[in-house]
Amino acid sequence: MSEPVIGLIGFGGALLMTLLGVPVGIAMAVAGVVGFGVLRGLFGAGYILGTAPFGAVFPYSLSVVPMFVAMGVFAARAGISRGLFDLANAAVGRIRGGLALASIGACALFSAICGSSLATAATMGRIAVPEMRRAGYADSISAATVAAAGTLGVLIPPSVLLVIYALLTETSIGALFAGALIPGLLAVLLYAAAVMISIRLRPGLLDRARMPAPEESTKRAGGAMPAILLFVVVIGGLYMGWFSPTEAASVGAVGAFALALWRRASLTDLKEAALETTRTSAMIFFILIGAALFNFFLEGTGLSRMLTGWVTESGLSPTAIMLIILLFYIILGCFMDALSMILLTVPVVFPIVTTLGYDPIWFGIMVVSVAEIALITPPIGINLFVIQGVVANLRQSDVMRGVVPFIAADVVRILLLLAFPSLVLFLPGLR
Repeated sequence: MSEPVIGLIGFGGALLMTLLGVPVGIAMAVAGVVGFGVLRGLFGAGYILGTAPFGAVFPYSLSVVPMFVAMGVFAARAGISRGLFDLANAAVGRIRGGLALASIGACALFSAICGSSLATAATMGRIAVPEMRRAGYADSISAATVAAAGTLGVLIPPSVLLVIYALLTETSIGALFAGALIPGLLAVLLYAAAVMISIRLRPGLLDRARMPAPEESTKRAGGAMPAILLFVVVIGGLYMGWFSPTEAASVGAVGAFALALWRRASLTDLKEAALETTRTSAMIFFILIGAALFNFFLEGTGLSRMLTGWVTESGLSPTAIMLIILLFYIILGCFMDALSMILLTVPVVFPIVTTLGYDPIWFGIMVVSVAEIALITPPIGINLFVIQGVVANLRQSDVMRGVVPFIAADVVRILLLLAFPSLVLFLPGLR
């Protein structure tokens, strides 16, 4: 049996274990160690077990991960979500469907501090969905809006998913963050368009809705200013070259901690935030160790080189191949969470994409954009379950039905980014 075939079997085994519910870090580690043992024997398996885990977590650049995680966790504990929602509601609350639009805006603002889709959906879901319910919005639009807008947490900087992609592919974190800004704004506009089209085609969604008066929100909107200032300092400083990614992450973490203290977060809240940061960071590092073992095995088989050669000789245009890759990601996202999907597939797909001449920054934004669809696509759609978990008496069927227009908006965005790569590459090109 040839080594590339062994690599293909190992990839299939890791994918199957993940689909069966085995944690992705364990699935990749088992496939990597067993596969390398088949290739190089017992001593080979022992070698990668003794070297790859240390190499996976040793690089100094990895320190950005716990710092950006801490930034998001402490910002959430600071209670800024209410102020962000009030700010967005003060801006668009007078429009028909304004609360849904305000929810999208608030999720985008919170994503700019948090970097996590699940935290964004859970935090804003507790605030925005009850507000829309009280105003008479149907659950199918209120819950689906927050579930979809929560996916902005993996796209709008500082995105933990973008950081992971950068570390996997040795791409500049700052360039990826810059490249995500215009697609993030485009996502907000398309989600807003999905809301407006939905309520135009299905007026029954707002049949019982009454126009809320946003005056109270206007009075409270000032509470969002410190959070917005923190985003401007961290991302602006990174883009302008004032900070390295590690320094920017540190400034963000300290700033979010100070914001939590200023908002008088309790000692219990601070302790829980520290524990949550530790648990999340440990989970990410464990997955990175599994990915390192798996990648070591794949490189030894030459699978990526074989696939790259096959794609090059297939006669298909680069655009056709990219469409096939994106379709593969969309289908895979129906059954896997976004982080697992990226860690498992990027080491195989990335060499193919770069051989075709696509920019690594552009592809990173495309992968994360497809991962957003995975977060709201049944049957996995983690954000759908998050919203159901934080909102009482919510039927999953309502959320799944309401999220369809937002999935369509995501598909439109991906096609626009595919047709116009400059939407991603313009800002990184200015640095």
